[in-house]
Amino acid sequence: MSERIQKILREWGIASRREAETMITQRRVKVNGVITQLGDKADAVKDKIEVDGKILTNDYRPRLIYLLLNKPKGYISTCDDPQGRKTVMDLLPSHLKSGKGIHPVGRLDRNSTGALLLTNDGSLTLSLTHPRYHLPKTYLVTLEGNIPNQIIQQWSEGFMWEGKQTLPTEIIINKRSGNQTQMEIMLWEGRNRQIRRIAELFGYPVFSLHRKAIGSIKIASLSSGKYRNLTMQEISDLKKTVKAISKN
Repeated sequence: MSERIQKILREWGIASRREAETMITQRRVKVNGVITQLGDKADAVKDKIEVDGKILTNDYRPRLIYLLLNKPKGYISTCDDPQGRKTVMDLLPSHLKSGKGIHPVGRLDRNSTGALLLTNDGSLTLSLTHPRYHLPKTYLVTLEGNIPNQIIQQWSEGFMWEGKQTLPTEIIINKRSGNQTQMEIMLWEGRNRQIRRIAELFGYPVFSLHRKAIGSIKIASLSSGKYRNLTMQEISDLKKTVKAISKN
């Protein structure tokens, strides 16, 4: 499968995306003997990729790492940020931040908290972020205002939004208190800032949003800003889920 050169170098732990782009502009990267340019693609399996004259082999691939992070508010879900804002990578120790190709799988917006997967398994990342894979994600959401049941029903059943039907959503009201509604939402799709934008569309903006689970992988007692390695069972279950979904 062809991918951008800088993405391959990042996932193989050679350099960050920005460092890889610098290497390319400095004419230090070749594919099949030809100097590459920004935007060029290659197949890491079929093509001969060279960096500073050294051919990349499987020996360069770092061991696969799978992490669950409890993202705090105020962090960007990217490897680096041109504006210099804090990213989720700042929450990892130095030995995981460079040379491993670790990156976040999907995103939680800056003001949201909770479960975020990080890995250097590019194939799994591609599967989990592809629109046809509907891995359920569970959120604890507090809305401003007392949202009526008829809107909850419409949201749950799905409706035409921005030219496309939303998938059915499981919504459980936990508590209505004063001028707030606390609820749990299980989402099977991941359009950009979907919960926040739909809540605003209905006139009940999100006060707080916390993702507590990705599939069967749960935050549980993991403290804010902390991470842990996925268990072998969690990794196996995640891959089985992706494989099962891909057959449907």
